[in-house]
Amino acid sequence: MDTVVLVLMILTAFNFLLKQTFWKAMAVGILSIACALFAGLTWPYAIEQSKTQIADWLGNPSLMLDTSVFLTIEVSLQMAYAMLAVHVANDYPVKPRTLLAYRLLRWFPGLIIFPVLFSGLVYLIFTFPGVTFTTIAGSYAAFILIAIPLGRLLILRLLPEKELRLELFFLTNALVAILGIVATVNGRTSVAGVSEVNFMALAGTLGITVAGILLGWCWWKLKNRLKISP
Repeated sequence: MDTVVLVLMILTAFNFLLKQTFWKAMAVGILSIACALFAGLTWPYAIEQSKTQIADWLGNPSLMLDTSVFLTIEVSLQMAYAMLAVHVANDYPVKPRTLLAYRLLRWFPGLIIFPVLFSGLVYLIFTFPGVTFTTIAGSYAAFILIAIPLGRLLILRLLPEKELRLELFFLTNALVAILGIVATVNGRTSVAGVSEVNFMALAGTLGITVAGILLGWCWWKLKNRLKISP
């Protein structure tokens, strides 16, 4: 479970940096300052955490379900941005509401990155017990302030094509969604397995399927006749 959460955090940070490649440099600088301030000013809350408490959080099914809901919403918004970006680029001009939705989703940086930054601060406090909290928080904030612009430039250097970055952005968010489901299940199943087949339920399902196919076929034939008739 800890490994799945760690992979989720790494992918979330990568998706965050990848999203910044579609922003202007000034906007990236402002967001970097906001993230650095968050990372540096939350140390009074970070020192109140403990490894036992974090382990209890990861093992809490209700909390993991709530986290999965927020993660799914954010991933859906980011994937919608990737699809809208392709649509706007290929089918321009587009409807004003489509363009508005594209712009709103483009400037949505993601909110899951802030818990990831907070988790990084907690990990550093556990790793360096002899260092003052303000020193750790200040150093961490300075690292965040430098790492976000440099990470953006590195991705732009490695992947200069916008279409390739959009495709990668879509796929990595899909992977985050899958891992979020795995983290939510956490070894549990929502339905108890059965060893017997309910033939009545199976027959009902097949009947509904066949009826739907027949209705669809009849509707298709009717539409074709109406088109052909003068």
